Amino acid sequence: MDAVMSTTSGSASVWLFLLFGFLQLLKLSGNVEGDALNALKSNLVDPNNVLQSWDPTLVNPCTWFHVTCNSENSVTRVDLGNANLSGQLVSQLGVLSNLQYLELYSNNITGNIPAELGTLTNLVSLDLYLNSLRGTIPDTLSKLEKLRFLRLNNNSLTGNIPMALTKIQSLQVLDLSNNNLTGDIPVNGSFSLFTPISYNNNPFLKALPASPPSSVPSTPPSSPGTFWPSLVFINLF
Repeated sequence: MDAVMSTTSGSASVWLFLLFGFLQLLKLSGNVEGDALNALKSNLVDPNNVLQSWDPTLVNPCTWFHVTCNSENSVTRVDLGNANLSGQLVSQLGVLSNLQYLELYSNNITGNIPAELGTLTNLVSLDLYLNSLRGTIPDTLSKLEKLRFLRLNNNSLTGNIPMALTKIQSLQVLDLSNNNLTGDIPVNGSFSLFTPISYNNNPFLKALPASPPSSVPSTPPSSPGTFWPSLVFINLF
């Protein structure tokens, strides 16, 4: 009897240990994403207290306003458009591995676009337009193979448009207008789909000349049964 009770007690202890470990792992995972968003909050000026619910003491950020999570309590959306925020973005955003939508448009955010955003391989939409961002467009954004919407217009971005961005085959909407970009406008890959409106008001950008149409020798039209009449000579003598 004592042996049975000892075995049962041992099994219960193992299950409790595993459950505790799982909860700790869940808490750690949640805290990593919460810590990243809290770092963003700490780096922003929020005069309207839009981020008031962002409490770093919670297990995960899924109960915060303007944050959406999936069924596994991992952040999939950050919606902070038109929130009167200023300050700078942070590299810690790169740990939000399941993030699909990063919406920070129509604020007064300054500084550079963090290269670490290129690690957000599930990102579908990156909307940073109507801010005061400076610096270059990071080459690392070319790693965002699921990206469909890239809107960086109405900032103060400089430098060339990275040619590597043309490899994003999923890209459907591109707006880089109203910046200070330089160099040639890429016309290959996915960028072949976009019109000049995507690059308007970048005075130092150069459009590459369009490829001349291929020369194909013309042939006279013909249809089945068409024939040239033969000459007929009439003997008048």
